[in-house]
Amino acid sequence: MPLVPTGELITRAAAARTAVAAFNVITLEHIEAVIAGAETAGSPVVLQVSENAVKFRYGRLLPLARAAVAAAGQAAVPVALHLDHVQSDELLRQAPEAGFGSVMYDAARLPYAGNLAATRAAADWAHAQGLWIEAELGQIGGKDGRPPLDAHAPGARTDPGRARDFVTGTGVDALAVAVGSAHAMTTRTAVLDQALLERLSAALAVPLVLHGSSGVPDDGLVAAVRGGIAKVNVGTALNIAMTGAIRAFLAAHPEAVDSRKYLTVGREAMAREVTRIIGVLSRTAG
Repeated sequence: MPLVPTGELITRAAAARTAVAAFNVITLEHIEAVIAGAETAGSPVVLQVSENAVKFRYGRLLPLARAAVAAAGQAAVPVALHLDHVQSDELLRQAPEAGFGSVMYDAARLPYAGNLAATRAAADWAHAQGLWIEAELGQIGGKDGRPPLDAHAPGARTDPGRARDFVTGTGVDALAVAVGSAHAMTTRTAVLDQALLERLSAALAVPLVLHGSSGVPDDGLVAAVRGGIAKVNVGTALNIAMTGAIRAFLAAHPEAVDSRKYLTVGREAMAREVTRIIGVLSRTAG
């Protein structure tokens, strides 16, 4: 089926107090695995391409984006395409032509006033193009000209009052909040600040997004969705699944040279992880 707008999926999930899983993809195998896993689960899904993934692909957005659009067109479940953690305005402006229905504009590295101004400009442009836009606010520093604390550094927390002002001032459609998760975690030991999440949910009228979800245990993900998270971003968990499966295959078959052999087991492992994570999130339904 054709790509569906990300905003439709997230708005529907937020209204139902459920969440949509959004998986970062790097290769065609990632794309195929995410769609296969979502089809097994019978669930809509978001494919995410990050600015870092674009850099890995020689700085070219279109090859991976075109592959995602083509794969989504043959999917048996609704698939949305999201451009993630965009810091480059040049890359942002490539999103509509490449087929993306949404972007996450990341100016969280800037002090608060700079983040607000840059995100306001990005949101105005994105909305004029029909794009749904997510932003990030997690700093607890960043005042009086001091550099902000990374939104997912240990101890970073999003202040509900500042978050409300930021959403109002920028006009973004969703906000990624810092409540205890961190990017690129390879252990599932993150402890989320559930009380803060509930305060953020009460303070904001837009859907909330959880980044760094690979490091959150299953029960934490369930609690996060019940606390107001409507979009759950996952990246590292897929890479762990793929790498582990390929390592095991090559250890058992040291003579293997045909990349299709080990990429097959890697893709299958990622698909199983996609299905598993979607199943965890579905525990919040009803």
